[in-house]
Amino acid sequence: MWRRKRMLEELEEEIREHIERETRENIERGMTPEEGRHAAMRKFGNVTRVKEDVREAWGFVWLEQLLQDLRYGARMLRRSPGFTAVAVMTLALGIGANTAIFSFVDAVLLRALPVAQPEQLVVFHWTAHAKPKFTGHSGYGDCDDRAMECTVSGPFYETVRAQAKSFSGVAGFAGPLEMDLSGNGPASMAQGEYVSGDFFSTLGVKMALGRPLGREDESRSATPAIVLSYSYWQKAFGGDRAAVGRTLRLNNTPVVVAGVAEAGFDGLTLGKKEDFFLPLSLSDRVKSEWWGEVDRYRDPATFWVLIVGRLKEGVSVAQAQEEASALFRNEMVHGAKPLSKEADEPAIRLERAERALNGETGQIAPMLYVITAAVGLLLLIACANVAGLMLARAAKRQKEMAVRSALGAGRRRIVRQLLTESVLLSVMGGAIGALVAFWGVQAITKLISSGFDKGFPYVVGLDWRVLAFTIGVTFATGILFGLAPARSGSRADLTAGLKENEVFVGGAGARSTRRLRMGDVLVMAQVALSVVVLTGAGLLVRTLHNLHELNPGFDTRNMLLFGINPAIVGYKDEQSAQLYSDLRDRFAALPGVVSASYSEETLVSGGWSASEVHLDGAPPNSNVDTAVLPVGLNFFSTMGIPVQAGRTFTSADFASASATNGAIKVAEEQSRTGGGNASGVSQAQAAPVPVIINEAFARKFFPKENPVGKHMGNREDEDEPAKGPQPGYSIVGMVGNTKYAYLRRGLLPTMYLPLVGKSAHFELRTAGNPAALVGIVRDVVSRADKNLPLFEVRTQTEQIEESLFQERVMARLSSFFGVLALMLACIGLYGLLSYDVARRTREVGIRMALGAERNDVLLQVVRRGIALVVVGAAAGIGVALGVTKFMASMLYDVGANDPATIAGVATLLVVVAIAACWIPARRAMRTDPMVALRYE
Repeated sequence: MWRRKRMLEELEEEIREHIERETRENIERGMTPEEGRHAAMRKFGNVTRVKEDVREAWGFVWLEQLLQDLRYGARMLRRSPGFTAVAVMTLALGIGANTAIFSFVDAVLLRALPVAQPEQLVVFHWTAHAKPKFTGHSGYGDCDDRAMECTVSGPFYETVRAQAKSFSGVAGFAGPLEMDLSGNGPASMAQGEYVSGDFFSTLGVKMALGRPLGREDESRSATPAIVLSYSYWQKAFGGDRAAVGRTLRLNNTPVVVAGVAEAGFDGLTLGKKEDFFLPLSLSDRVKSEWWGEVDRYRDPATFWVLIVGRLKEGVSVAQAQEEASALFRNEMVHGAKPLSKEADEPAIRLERAERALNGETGQIAPMLYVITAAVGLLLLIACANVAGLMLARAAKRQKEMAVRSALGAGRRRIVRQLLTESVLLSVMGGAIGALVAFWGVQAITKLISSGFDKGFPYVVGLDWRVLAFTIGVTFATGILFGLAPARSGSRADLTAGLKENEVFVGGAGARSTRRLRMGDVLVMAQVALSVVVLTGAGLLVRTLHNLHELNPGFDTRNMLLFGINPAIVGYKDEQSAQLYSDLRDRFAALPGVVSASYSEETLVSGGWSASEVHLDGAPPNSNVDTAVLPVGLNFFSTMGIPVQAGRTFTSADFASASATNGAIKVAEEQSRTGGGNASGVSQAQAAPVPVIINEAFARKFFPKENPVGKHMGNREDEDEPAKGPQPGYSIVGMVGNTKYAYLRRGLLPTMYLPLVGKSAHFELRTAGNPAALVGIVRDVVSRADKNLPLFEVRTQTEQIEESLFQERVMARLSSFFGVLALMLACIGLYGLLSYDVARRTREVGIRMALGAERNDVLLQVVRRGIALVVVGAAAGIGVALGVTKFMASMLYDVGANDPATIAGVATLLVVVAIAACWIPARRAMRTDPMVALRYE
């Protein structure tokens, strides 16, 4: 463009030189200076027209007209500072809110996996008509889709890596798992992920320092090595380059830091942040406490490894899937340990990694969808608001438009001018909206982070994608709200517009009313959209209130919770049980502690366990499902759970359960190794395990019976006959129902067992603020074993609030945007009525001079505003009844079409609308007839 401009300037200079030279020659021929110049101009007239043609063809005329429109538009907006300020701030709120929410949508749902060429990666998941005969089955939240089973066995991964020809690389991984990390200051819990030796090479992830893990690290004879994530290296090691090569201890196993992964890679699954990566071959040495004695990696019946493959060039997903399914079917049906039948049709399905590895998005995405819909409606309300303001302003500028038309401005030219002003407003609103978005991202991140122990796991920022979104929304918004005013302004009535003054009575008043009917529609649209947003917000607020008021079945006040895991530092079950008992006694003796106990999982923490039992007298192999929670001494009195029948656990119950578990382990080991007969274990050693059931269990499986004293057998399976003693369970008591893992979930039949090993979470009932005891509790645990770190330290109230973080975030954000939408709708209503009152000032003066009462004028203005609100609210309720059905799964104890919520929203809207109507109506009522009759 600038090059063309220079060429045009050179052309103009050349024409000027020709004209001056010809003028001099004409003067020399005897012409006067004036005659000589006119003759020169006539001679070079064709050249001048060529220059103008070139100028127009190159777009300079369009550019100059655009600059002229921009200058004129800016001048007109500057003359109306109040209108401009309101319009710009309204747009800034709408654009800023949408930009902020899009930043989260971009980070959670649209961001590519942090690896090279992620589109080539596929994740294995399997399907079968019947569940395989697992020894164990674990998932880690990578595939947050109940239709996907992503974990497979270690031996199957090795088979794929050795035999599959469709992949240029195949990697396995599993985790994270909490591990005790020492050797870098005080012992602490860190999250580690098991990965295969070709994990980094398959993904194309480079190292910031040191080397990646390789095939050589998979050897059992190799020195155990780990790779740190870049963020953990910065946080825990302060970015010290000497960290590479340092020896640390993981669960009491020495490991060497081999390298540090590149910045930005904290794990393959978005939303999951790993602290370090260790070889899968270490799984038999660095164990989780619930792994038992089984070598998980080499057990074909233990599914816990995820497989990701990189497709070879030219190989389709269907081809690779067919090959993988053949390998899987052979492994499951004809392997050394068949786990499925031919009729089960086990098969592999390959899914693009970006879709399959959705991690935390399953929890966050519904929340983002709701908030995105809310801010989208908010932007529409903002557009309608500004469109209404501009429509009223366009009506006020009818005389200006009529003059422009009379002077020759075409309809297209006027539309372009008005749209230019609209775009100018939207650009100013977009600029301020970017600042609003920056603040909004920080505020929303802080709000959402309250639901994550280690902060929000996604990186949210205003990058180029967000900037492009903002620019697109800005210009689309400018055109959207500018269309109606531009259309109205371009249809100026020359006869009425050129009059010095028009009295808005009779026919003229009617014509004006018809012209402003679009403004009424815009106000009603704002009210309707506000009803939809407020109804959704009301339902979410009621859901949060219902969950807060829900009785979980135990006393949540003054309770301190924390976990310890002795197994990761080498404790056996018997040692762990003794440690728990000693610690419980020490905690109970602390000043300010009313009672102390422990359990495998804390209540309402999201963690839970389940099992199957066989009821005595039931048909063979007909098992029933039950939730299971191992607990410590005094658990029910500490938690405030009422005992309804029988008794609670005693010290003798824990000794009996420990002896039975030990006998079963010995019998299973003898059966597995062939070293003895399992039936040789005495029945005294294998006495029934004492258990306590809840009321839901008793009602479901022992209706109209006293369950205390009843016996239940272990799970029966015709394909796997019982090995060793199967003592079953003896019911010694029944307690009240409590929520187990989630507040939302219904009451589950639950069986409580004595906790005699594994990890434990302690519950301390205190007389005062439980948080004040954290330091003392850490000191007690450190004196018992300095290598035992505490984790998940919080109060019971904090844990419940964390479990409700999604409901809390949605309720707060939707309420904020709902109130904002209501304010914008009322501003639009106020602006329309204020303009209407100002426009009809002379009419009001005439009416009052003819004897109209002030209250009649007041009623006339308010009646119109209420009519608009009622019509808009009715339309909004109709839309809300359809839209809120999609929110049903997010609600608790409230219907999607709850009448009370809808009635409350309608009442609130009418009250606020009356307030918005009152000021213009009061102004009209106080009009002085003499002043009004002289009003122009």
